[in-house]
Amino acid sequence: MTGGRKNGDAPRALIIIQNLHVPFDRRVWLECQTLRDDGWSVTVVCPRGPDSRPHEVIDGVEVFTYRPYAPGGGALGFVVEYLYSFATTLWLVLRARRRGGAFALLQACNPPDIFWPIAWLLRRRDGTRFLFDHHDLCPELYQSRFGRTGDLAHRGLLLLERATFRTADAVTSTNESYARIARERGGKRDADVTVVRTGPDSERLQPVGSVAELRRGHRHLVAYIGVMGPQDGVDLALAAAAHIINDRARDDIAFTFMGAGDCWPDLVAERDRLELQAHVEFTGRVPDDTVIQVLSTADVGLCPDPKNALNDASTMNKTMEYMAFALPVVAFDLHETAVSAGDAAVYAAANDVTAFAEQVIGLLDDPGRREAMGKLGRERVVKHLAWEHQQAGYLAACAALLGRGAHASRTRAGTASLAKG
Repeated sequence: MTGGRKNGDAPRALIIIQNLHVPFDRRVWLECQTLRDDGWSVTVVCPRGPDSRPHEVIDGVEVFTYRPYAPGGGALGFVVEYLYSFATTLWLVLRARRRGGAFALLQACNPPDIFWPIAWLLRRRDGTRFLFDHHDLCPELYQSRFGRTGDLAHRGLLLLERATFRTADAVTSTNESYARIARERGGKRDADVTVVRTGPDSERLQPVGSVAELRRGHRHLVAYIGVMGPQDGVDLALAAAAHIINDRARDDIAFTFMGAGDCWPDLVAERDRLELQAHVEFTGRVPDDTVIQVLSTADVGLCPDPKNALNDASTMNKTMEYMAFALPVVAFDLHETAVSAGDAAVYAAANDVTAFAEQVIGLLDDPGRREAMGKLGRERVVKHLAWEHQQAGYLAACAALLGRGAHASRTRAGTASLAKG
């Protein structure tokens, strides 16, 4: 087997991710299925999920997993985690190569920006081309979590980001803000950067019948789906719920927060301290069927990500998922959120909890406006944002690296987990 082709025909693609596993990472799983349907042989190396096996084939995609290790403890804990992840990933990449032969394409997804040496090694050994799938701004992510810039860690992240961009043959960016950073901070040519949004699967993600029991005896249901880390603003959403329930005496509203993350235990403790148990539920991670039922029952979807350098430039998956379910969105005034949602969302002043809460109340008390916004959001997804409109650009970027024509007309987006911020 030579030239990154298996059985002399299908080109082999290797996808590396570190912060989530497949098929839980919805974007990566859609990419895997799109490549598979276009005739590629796809292998993934990622952390092991709760139901993952060390080696398995899922819907035609070969998956190698390693036991995740996250010691915590601040910035030093991330360094240890990333060193461990790099070493275990490299070992599994070499194992996958020994089993199936050389890879024609390596796609590395961030965060973190640490896998460029593996791309360099495979390029030297096999001529493997490197596609950087740019999911996050790691220097800005550090700034949002630790409130520091210009220190050794921040400068190191900028160096790793620059090395990743310079090693990459091409970049797929999740929005125009990230594409601009790839060009300006990463030095990439316009021709080497493609915007591939994380569009929902509009057939899979659409409203089904509402389930009255999910409102838990209340008239209205407000939902959140996503990660619960320091940068995600779920603490602000909880404070907004406290304002609505305690200060505005609204006893007719239930809140359901779906997802998990570093802040989950603290958020549950704060809910209990505020005595909001009768109104606010933290489910943890839930199956896709539960997500679909909750979002089909809810009246409003929350995007409480606070305004900062990271969030202002980032596209939140949950925004478009709410829109796919015809849910009006309440968000803070973030640039890329407004690009995605447009008039399907209402926007509160940056990080103003009271203004955010009042926007929620305003929508709940105006069913006609909710319906019109939900319809508009669903139309934006179906006509412009869905993965079916993104996959042609993704395939073209991959095919261009190999000088190979893509068959986008016969690709079809697949089913994947929903619960990602």
